[in-house]
Amino acid sequence: LIARRRRTSCYFYPRAWPSIRNTDWWERVVMKEFRPQDWLEKFRMSKETFFYVCNQLRPGLAHHGAHFHSTLPLEKRVAVALWHLATNVEYQTISPLFGVGPATVQTCVREVSYAVVLLLKPLYLRLPNEKELENMVRIFRARWGFPHCIGALDSLHIPINPPLRLSADYCNGQGWHSILTQATVDGLGQFWDVSTAFPGSMENSAVLESSSLWVLAKEGRLCPNPPKHFMGKAQKYVLLGDATYPLQDWILKPYQEDENLTQRQLQFNYRLKRAHSVIENAFLRLKARWQILLKCDDCSLELLPTLVLACCILHNVCEAHDNPFNEEWLEGTEPTELPKPCQPAPASMEDGRAEQVRELMCQYFETCGE
Repeated sequence: LIARRRRTSCYFYPRAWPSIRNTDWWERVVMKEFRPQDWLEKFRMSKETFFYVCNQLRPGLAHHGAHFHSTLPLEKRVAVALWHLATNVEYQTISPLFGVGPATVQTCVREVSYAVVLLLKPLYLRLPNEKELENMVRIFRARWGFPHCIGALDSLHIPINPPLRLSADYCNGQGWHSILTQATVDGLGQFWDVSTAFPGSMENSAVLESSSLWVLAKEGRLCPNPPKHFMGKAQKYVLLGDATYPLQDWILKPYQEDENLTQRQLQFNYRLKRAHSVIENAFLRLKARWQILLKCDDCSLELLPTLVLACCILHNVCEAHDNPFNEEWLEGTEPTELPKPCQPAPASMEDGRAEQVRELMCQYFETCGE
């Protein structure tokens, strides 16, 4: 997996600039006067990471030079796109700042998002190989105290304004419109599998069955062949989910709280929920860093999957390059929080063999747990 360093958090305060002619904004203010905290605040990444991203995207964006605003530098196009993804301000607001038209802002967002997926996804969001999976198990156990685990699984509903003819399809169980994204993160909160563009009316269990992750698991590509031993038995690596996912021999979820749970089962629930919080925190950081995901009003349904995927990839880039995360960004997400749909998985999807795996974990926490 890509190199990762310890995350840091910091607090930065916005800087006010005098009124600047838009022709000077990029060349003079951004390129010459921006301080490190200004780059982080406006583009969500350091200046060094910004130019690294630009260089990585150059092969995918350079071909537009002869036809798409040849006078607009590649770096400026990337900056326009990142500004929109980070702030979710309207195209008309960004337009005068960079001295370009609203249509150009829209084109920058589209072209940069496609380039991020095309060129950065193979580097920053991909299926781990066998050696990398082993390392993920070690990290998850060390950081979260949960053994034999390669990640946490959850879904993210992103508010949208769908076309009227598709309103029912995108209306989720809580009565608001969304597209549904399924994601898996490692113990460091970095995404390694993302499936998106599902209508909000779909349940998590149905999305799972329709996703590439389900296919990978059924093909045995999420664990070594033969599986590694755990508690004296050959056992597939597991992912951690919540009650909306079916119990499988590779997906564990908590025992139902309304059951007459034993002490060891309560301990298992506590351990799983604590470890599962890694993806809940990852989603919070993702939305706080790229606030376009708080509500996609002016984005077409056709572009949305690419945009969401690009944000997940850029999240990984920032985390992998140890770019500071400003905790104050989280404040911008709180007023937009909507109730999350949480339909339990149907019993028909449960794998009877999986109960033995959950029991094995209970034994581990009872005898070997920290």
